This record gives sequence, structure tokens and C-alpha cells, in this order.
Amino acid sequence: MSKILILANSSSGLYDFRNELLQAFLKHHQVIASLPDDTKTELLKAEGVQVEMTPINRRGMNPLQDLGLYFTYRKMLRRIRPDLVLTYTIKPNVYGGMACASLGIPYLATVTGLGSAFEKNGPVLHLVQMLYRAGLKKASCVFFQNEENQRIFRSANLVSGRYRLVRGSGVNLKKYRFEPYPEDDVTRFLYVGRMMKEKGIEELLDAAKALHGMNVEFQILGYCDEDYQELLDEREKEGAIVQLGFHPDVQAYYKRASAVVMPTYHEGMSNVLMEASATGRPVIATNISGCREVFEEGVTGLGFAPKSSEALIQALKKFLALPRNERAMMGRSARAKMEREFDRVKVVEAYLEEARRALKNQHKEVAKDV
Repeated sequence: MSKILILANSSSGLYDFRNELLQAFLKHHQVIASLPDDTKTELLKAEGVQVEMTPINRRGMNPLQDLGLYFTYRKMLRRIRPDLVLTYTIKPNVYGGMACASLGIPYLATVTGLGSAFEKNGPVLHLVQMLYRAGLKKASCVFFQNEENQRIFRSANLVSGRYRLVRGSGVNLKKYRFEPYPEDDVTRFLYVGRMMKEKGIEELLDAAKALHGMNVEFQILGYCDEDYQELLDEREKEGAIVQLGFHPDVQAYYKRASAVVMPTYHEGMSNVLMEASATGRPVIATNISGCREVFEEGVTGLGFAPKSSEALIQALKKFLALPRNERAMMGRSARAKMEREFDRVKVVEAYLEEARRALKNQHKEVAKDV
């Protein structure tokens, strides 16, 4: 039985968005996951995944700390001796990729988004590109979740071998089932995600302050990752927002929402927009790569310019002017689009194809050496 090791930076992300792939691997392989937190490790263990706890500073750029992560990965690889490694997000891609390359272990990398580093110029961008080039150099295949990310990486020569485009992580159409559109008179705008500047939380709070009223409610669901709690509490006291905290059953909140709002600055492919669309809810999102692929303007949702409170407010006003039957039609069209284009089953099959290919090539190399 082959060993497959997965390097990721979130147990929730692995379980929520890639669990179907894990289950497919578990049928024929031993699966180990290297993770920095225990939020959903017990669920993963119950399915048969072995868990290795590996601390990761997701946002810091401390050279010594990052070098330590490289050696931690390398030590773990030498101990586990996996037949194939899958890496997700920047640090596992970079340092996990470099460690795999140094030991001759095949690996599949997934670029889940560019992050804020690609918005910078000068030494920081140069350093990130250099690290990514080293981390992806010997990957058996690099997966991209949108065409813009793929184009940027190719034009900068950050990927030199095999690559493949997939529809993000796809969406589980059975879990996120279609729900009839709400019939009450309150328009509920739902935000699902972390409270971070790069997720557009400032623009969202500006819009909530400007538009909330007796028949308009802004609901915010998720963790407060950055220093916004005081401002969130202030807006809640004003009646502009309702803080829902974190809940594992997001489907119940999608069901009650009139529309889901995503004012993010950058995405690989927005899981929230896919889930909301699968539930049958219109989406109002920044018109950026990673979001625009998920919705069709005026058909399944509305787009607006990123980093602009006024643009968001105008998009929300446009939605508020729509009669209920048009909003419901948007939701039905959104579900149909997910069924046509974003079924997670197709994404899982793409990974299984590349995993089979990499394992087959690895076995050939071993046979040569023997």
C-alpha cells in the first residue's frame, strides 16, 4: 500500500474542501496529513487519516522560522518515506516542495491563490517568486485554481513542468443542496469568512453602516483574524451588523440569506461563492479572478470593483431594487451553473489522474534503480 502525505496549513480547509479526495485515496493508500492545528483533526483521524502536527506561521516572513519549516518537512519526509506528497498553499508549496525535490519524492502542488505578496513590488515580490520557483521546480504537476494565477506563474517562469487548471476545490453538490429562496421581507446580506483587510471587511462594514435598516440586515459569520473586533462590536451596537461567530454548519446560514457578499481582494477560487451558489443564493462579489469565474453578471450574481466601499454599496443597492422573483431566479441559475461547471467530483478525478501518473512514474524510476 502506497503512502500519500499531504502538507497543508489548515485542518478545516483540508476536511471541508478536500475530504472527498482523502476518502478516494484512503480506499487504496495510507494517508498522512501534516497540519498546524487540531480544529478538525479528530474528524480526519476517524476516517483513517494519520495526523502529524506541524506548526506553521501562515503569514509571517521570518527567514529563520521558514528555514526551520523546511528542515521540519525534510525530517518528516525521511521518517515517513511517502510515495507521493500533495502540497497546498504557499508555505507547504515552497518549503514542502523544496524538501520533496531534495529527496527525490514526487509531489503535486496546488496554488490556491496569489496572496498579498504578489501585490507588492521590489525585493518582497522578487523573494516570493524566487521561493516559488524553487518549490515548484520539480513538481510532478502544479494545479492552478484560476486562469489568471496560471498566467502570472507561467509568465514569471515560476512553473516549468506539467501544470493543470481545475475549478478550485469544486463544491459538494450533495452537501450543499438547493434550498428554496426565503419568503420573508427582510433582505439578509451574509458574509462568510475571516475578518481581514484582504477579505474586504472594511468595505463591508462601510456598506453595512450606509445601508442597514428595518428590512436590511448584514450578517457576519467567521473568525476575527485581525484587529477588527472593536470596530465590529461598534457596528453591532449601532445595529449595522449581526455577528454570528463561527459555526461549522454554514449551510443553515446560506439557507436564510437573501444573497452572499464577498468583497475580497484576491482568491484562488472562492469556496464560499461556490457553496452559496450551490445552495441557490445569488452572490455579490468583487470582479476579480477567483470570484468572477463563479458567477455570471446579472444572471447568478452581481460584481463590483475591489477595494471600493462605494462600488460595493452601489452593487448592493442594485440588488435591493430587484423583485423577489428575480432574486430567486438568480439563485436557481447559480445552482445550475454549479451543477454544470463546479461539481467537486470532477476536481477529485483530476487529482486522482495526476496522482496515478506520478506514482506510476515513481515506480518506473525505482525499477530502473533496482
